[in-house]
Amino acid sequence: MKSKAKTRKSILKRFKITKTGKILRRLTGQMHYQAKNTPKKRRALRRFRKMSPEETKKIKKSLTY
Repeated sequence: MKSKAKTRKSILKRFKITKTGKILRRLTGQMHYQAKNTPKKRRALRRFRKMSPEETKKIKKSLTY
Protein backbone atom coordinates (compact mmCIF):
# COMPACT_ATOMS: atom_id res chain seq x y z
CA MET A 1 0.00 0.00 0.00
CA LYS A 2 1.32 3.42 -0.95
CA SER A 3 1.60 6.02 1.80
CA LYS A 4 -0.56 9.12 1.63
CA ALA A 5 1.10 12.32 0.38
CA LYS A 6 1.07 15.08 2.97
CA THR A 7 1.12 18.84 2.69
CA ARG A 8 4.32 20.47 3.92
CA LYS A 9 3.06 22.67 6.74
CA SER A 10 6.21 24.82 6.85
CA ILE A 11 5.62 25.90 3.25
CA LEU A 12 1.92 26.43 3.85
CA LYS A 13 2.75 28.89 6.66
CA ARG A 14 5.33 30.87 4.67
CA PHE A 15 3.44 31.44 1.42
CA LYS A 16 0.05 32.79 0.45
CA ILE A 17 -1.83 31.28 -2.49
CA THR A 18 -4.24 33.51 -4.39
CA LYS A 19 -7.52 32.39 -5.91
CA THR A 20 -5.98 32.46 -9.40
CA GLY A 21 -3.09 30.21 -8.30
CA LYS A 22 -0.31 32.79 -7.89
CA ILE A 23 2.03 32.33 -4.94
CA LEU A 24 2.97 35.34 -2.83
CA ARG A 25 5.89 35.62 -0.42
CA ARG A 26 7.00 38.02 2.27
CA LEU A 27 10.23 39.99 1.98
CA THR A 28 13.23 39.15 4.16
CA GLY A 29 14.69 41.41 6.84
CA GLN A 30 11.59 42.07 8.93
CA MET A 31 12.42 40.35 12.20
CA HIS A 32 14.86 42.76 13.86
CA TYR A 33 17.22 45.70 13.25
CA GLN A 34 14.33 47.83 12.02
CA ALA A 35 15.46 51.02 13.78
CA LYS A 36 18.07 51.83 11.14
CA ASN A 37 15.59 51.50 8.26
CA THR A 38 13.61 54.48 7.04
CA PRO A 39 9.82 54.42 7.56
CA LYS A 40 9.37 54.09 3.79
CA LYS A 41 11.56 50.97 3.75
CA ARG A 42 9.67 49.48 6.74
CA ARG A 43 6.32 49.97 5.00
CA ALA A 44 7.67 48.42 1.80
CA LEU A 45 8.81 45.31 3.68
CA ARG A 46 5.23 44.63 4.84
CA ARG A 47 3.96 43.92 1.33
CA PHE A 48 3.74 40.56 -0.36
CA ARG A 49 5.66 39.91 -3.59
CA LYS A 50 4.79 37.57 -6.44
CA MET A 51 7.15 34.65 -7.02
CA SER A 52 8.70 33.68 -10.34
CA PRO A 53 7.02 30.93 -12.41
CA GLU A 54 9.92 28.52 -11.81
CA GLU A 55 9.70 28.90 -8.04
CA THR A 56 5.91 28.69 -8.16
CA LYS A 57 6.13 25.22 -9.73
CA LYS A 58 8.42 24.00 -6.93
CA ILE A 59 6.15 25.36 -4.20
CA LYS A 60 3.00 23.92 -5.75
CA LYS A 61 4.68 20.52 -5.96
CA SER A 62 5.36 20.64 -2.21
CA LEU A 63 1.74 21.59 -1.51
CA THR A 64 0.06 18.45 -2.67
CA TYR A 65 -3.40 19.59 -1.50
